[in-house]
Amino acid sequence: MRYPPPIQKLIEELTRLPGIGPRSAERIVFHLLKAPPSDCAQLAGALVELRKRILHCSVCYSVAESDPCPICSDKKRDPHTLCVVERPSDMMAVEKTGSYRGLYHLLMGKIAPLDGVGPDSLRIEELLQRVKKGGVREVVIATSSDVEGEATAIYLAGALKRFPVKVTRIAHGIPMGSSLDFNDAVTISKAFEGRTLM
Repeated sequence: MRYPPPIQKLIEELTRLPGIGPRSAERIVFHLLKAPPSDCAQLAGALVELRKRILHCSVCYSVAESDPCPICSDKKRDPHTLCVVERPSDMMAVEKTGSYRGLYHLLMGKIAPLDGVGPDSLRIEELLQRVKKGGVREVVIATSSDVEGEATAIYLAGALKRFPVKVTRIAHGIPMGSSLDFNDAVTISKAFEGRTLM
């Protein structure tokens, strides 16, 4: 026996979202059925508003309501430093630190051959064009430290060698407040590679 078509349709639509399987989708649908109609209307309105108002910045490819985005438009930012990240959420994580005042370039993913994502699937050519225009003195590669993020960083470093820019990689290692014995060998090894003078 199947659920009534409206329930089944919403379950199917929700399972198309990343990280939501059939059981999670089912729980969400039944939560929405218990919620007041106004909550469902607010959710539907937020989804419509999202698609209507949010766009990708034509400079850095982040998400914003304006083009160029507020960061690319900010004259107080350092235009000579470019931080390369995978996704908008990575850019927001860097922004929350308040320690970086340069500009960004979002790849919109990372090289993952097993998932069919190669360099041509990402915004790498656009990055190279930005650097080629001049003005950028340093490119900070801030991709994740997993295998795909490291492969992407190595690929970018190689592609940027033909330009007169300093290419740096964010440090990886032991998180603040953590003990050595709670970290894996790769994390400890990266911490030793990135050690600094005191």
